[in-house]
Amino acid sequence: MLVFATSDKGGTGRSVTSSNIVYRRALQGGDVCYLDFDFGSPTAGTVFQIEGLMHGKRGRGLHSYLQGRIGEPYSVDVWSESEGESLRHQPLRSGRLVLFPGDSGGGELPSSPEMVRRCADLFLKLEEEYELSLVDLSAGRSHAVETVLAATAEPQLQAITSRWLVFHRWTRQHIIAAADLVFGEQGILETGSRLGHDRDELTRQIRFVRTAVVDPSSDDLAGLRPAQVAWLEDCNYELQRLAGKHGLGRTLVLGSVPLDPVLQWREQLIADDDVKLRQIANQETLDAFERLAQRLVDDNAWEGL
Repeated sequence: MLVFATSDKGGTGRSVTSSNIVYRRALQGGDVCYLDFDFGSPTAGTVFQIEGLMHGKRGRGLHSYLQGRIGEPYSVDVWSESEGESLRHQPLRSGRLVLFPGDSGGGELPSSPEMVRRCADLFLKLEEEYELSLVDLSAGRSHAVETVLAATAEPQLQAITSRWLVFHRWTRQHIIAAADLVFGEQGILETGSRLGHDRDELTRQIRFVRTAVVDPSSDDLAGLRPAQVAWLEDCNYELQRLAGKHGLGRTLVLGSVPLDPVLQWREQLIADDDVKLRQIANQETLDAFERLAQRLVDDNAWEGL
């Protein structure tokens, strides 16, 4: 399965949420890999706490592969190479967890027929090796989005299951921008149709993920005054209406991630020990990542639309 993670703009929590999803899926037993296609800022190594890959891999990453400078992109086993305490050893019954970094010092790569071909070849190879390959794309209407849309429109990839996760913060500005990224001019659906995708089928492949969501009824907000809680409830209601109006209603939402201090201050993987032993992260956040990892591979969560 190929999963493409994108967002309306930067700062949505796309990369840290995507990293936690593949981490949770690996803990659930799936063999997964994470491809850093955020070409302008290939920093996924930071989230996985891999020394030497904080800014990508110079001359050996996905940039170099797609440009034809190397035959195979560099990859690293997270379980054996991470400096993170919870990642140093592969847990019993967990699956593989592999990172394909971008190039340090790289930038946006305009799509070309040769790049599309190499991208399609890579996706075919990964499909044979992994249950789930998550491709973290640059924000907005990027060259990376166009490249993978062109690659997945190739005949040899038609039989492979592809899914899209569009991340957005739970604010008015981000809701409108996320809708425009998918449904607007030169958005995912219009660009995909131009490159050979069936628009209806591509629409069925897309789900939204809401990030940094504040729940007015949460115990964490118990110290707020009644007037503040009432105001938050009104805001949440208006956001629900706005999301429905712009095509981001509940039926198209795969899941939501609550606002969590750990994710606000430090973009990292949330391990079980961060909740149960260190008590720095919230159980609701871990549960949200767990559900997203499960629903991502659950066909029932993608049917009926």
